[in-house]
Amino acid sequence: MKFRQLIRPFSTKSILLLLVVLSFIIQVIVISYNHFSGYHVLEKIHYLFAGLVKGTLISALCGFFIAVINLSIIRALNKRLPWTHSFFDRVVCQVLLTIVVGVVISFFATGLSHIINPYSEELKGVVLNNALIFSVVNILLMTILEGWIFFFESNHAKQITGDLEYELAQVKFDILKSQINPHFMFDSLNILSELINEDVIKAQQFIDDFSMVYRYVAETFEKPVISLGREIDFIRSYINLHKIKYGDNLSLTLKVPGEYSDLMVPPLSLQAVVEYSVNSCKSEAISIEITSKKHTLIIKNKQPYNVNSNFENEAGLKNLTKRYAFLCNNHPLFNNIDGYFVAKLPLIDSYDENFNC
Repeated sequence: MKFRQLIRPFSTKSILLLLVVLSFIIQVIVISYNHFSGYHVLEKIHYLFAGLVKGTLISALCGFFIAVINLSIIRALNKRLPWTHSFFDRVVCQVLLTIVVGVVISFFATGLSHIINPYSEELKGVVLNNALIFSVVNILLMTILEGWIFFFESNHAKQITGDLEYELAQVKFDILKSQINPHFMFDSLNILSELINEDVIKAQQFIDDFSMVYRYVAETFEKPVISLGREIDFIRSYINLHKIKYGDNLSLTLKVPGEYSDLMVPPLSLQAVVEYSVNSCKSEAISIEITSKKHTLIIKNKQPYNVNSNFENEAGLKNLTKRYAFLCNNHPLFNNIDGYFVAKLPLIDSYDENFNC
């Protein structure tokens, strides 16, 4: 793991600044305690400043290595023993590792300090005293690092959530704009006015389909998924509306087993694919076939489509791909196979917080 990745979200400068300040405060406390307790009396004032400088530098240097080790421990425990797995086990394990690191580093720090300026006190007592201090200080440092990481990741998660919510809202808005097409609505109303004068029965059927289509849009466009059975019922009504315009030149063939009806798809996903199939077809006759295979819905325009069309940039299909990205790891596929447009939509097993395709 690279060093910058290891210390993320901290910068080297921020860690050093934190350690220098923390080391200085600790040295003031330790030196003051030793002086007033009689353990190590300072005979002259400049001994205080010399002790502060030496102690702060050594503590900060050791603290930097301790911080790097602590961050490595945090990263490793986050993978093997995350907080959500077992809070108590994580606390016990992390505290024990923190104490061990503090004791080991204190031995090296005490030895280095003794080589530079030998202690006048018994070395064994100094080692034990420093081991206790380093352990307590390392627990404090580990707590600060964990708190800092938690604060950063919480804010980062909130920012990502906000960005995703905004993107999802934008996708929903684009979907709503594309589904409630004013031209389609006005054309449908014009057709309805003609049918009323020509064929009352067809007019009534048209009204039923028209009502069903827009009621379905209003009821489902906010939902993440809908049952395939309801989506198929919707697409039948949607095709019926188009048949008034295209007549027998437009046909829909459904070959989807009944057991697939309870599987899920994003609402209006079939509409996006069918609309593209109708608009991109270069033949007067439009024949759309919907089948299924291995948890995948396959929509094929059985007539040659306009090969100059770039379906990857088509707004409805792009929005459909984005919606699948919010639901699961699988995504729809749109292909040109032998001059025919073929779409493959993954079917979703169940509707919960963790979607599975």
